[in-house]
Amino acid sequence: MLFGAKFLLGVGSVCTILFLGGGSLLVSDSSEKSNITGKDSLKIVKKQYVSTFLLPEQLTFAGEQVPMNDPDVRERIERELIQNSYKHSATLLILKREGRWRKEISRILKEEGLPEDFFYLAVAESELDEHAQSGVGAVGFWQFMKTTALSYNLEVSEYVDMRKDPIASTYAACRYLKDAYKRFGNWTLAAASYNRGVTGLDNALKAQKVSNFYDLYLNRETYRYVMRIIALKLIIENPQAYGFFVEDADKYQPLDSVRTVTIDSTINDLPQFALDMGINYKILKIYNPWINSSDYKLVVPKGKTYIITLPESAIGSLGK
Repeated sequence: MLFGAKFLLGVGSVCTILFLGGGSLLVSDSSEKSNITGKDSLKIVKKQYVSTFLLPEQLTFAGEQVPMNDPDVRERIERELIQNSYKHSATLLILKREGRWRKEISRILKEEGLPEDFFYLAVAESELDEHAQSGVGAVGFWQFMKTTALSYNLEVSEYVDMRKDPIASTYAACRYLKDAYKRFGNWTLAAASYNRGVTGLDNALKAQKVSNFYDLYLNRETYRYVMRIIALKLIIENPQAYGFFVEDADKYQPLDSVRTVTIDSTINDLPQFALDMGINYKILKIYNPWINSSDYKLVVPKGKTYIITLPESAIGSLGK
């Protein structure tokens, strides 16, 4: 819970104390002297005292116990918790985007038999930005590389990139994670393999002669990866404890009710197609981020079809 108080310390000096919850305290002290001129004019001093957050003594990920009695595990989770709690703009955007995507992604995870905590893996991968692209070419909510995407039936071509489709890519991610679970028999290791790769993680387990993720010593990125997912879970499940206050009404809302049309031939002018549907090109792209055209076309190979999503309010038709 956030509450605060201001105290007048003297002429032109105010101390503001904000209690951020979770053991965090922010103190700001400002002073000014407006009657001084020249190089000494308007001196303002601000001090901030920022503390860490209390870690839970009991914690699970995907229904599996996190060993909070291990000092190394506690330190690594605390590091990610501090970094993501004080990375204000990015975490605030995550909390707002959650309103648009949490329900639908959770529905698919449940449908596919995965623990709902894997929602936080998508958060860690892309901050719920369907257009996110890494420096090495991973794209979309679930940050698929092209070769992996193709192996999980996500089309990546000149005109289509299904990695940017939140729904299609979520189903593909579920298939990957279920394959990893079959290999390791453990959801935490399946999550780690999403970053390290199944083969890379398997090799590390064999070389170090352990079977538990928390007993592994890994490369820096994967070493932090699962901990970042866990930290984001803590923040999103209880944002006020970490200083974030986002009302449901302030979150981005799910896209309006939709209808679909099936396309079985090339569209040579996507902006005109959108106008014929009673919308514009911008709305078409918002509802169909997988359309990857740079020349306003959607080339449909013979025998192939695509399903285009439109807002329910779209009034046009294909004339068929």
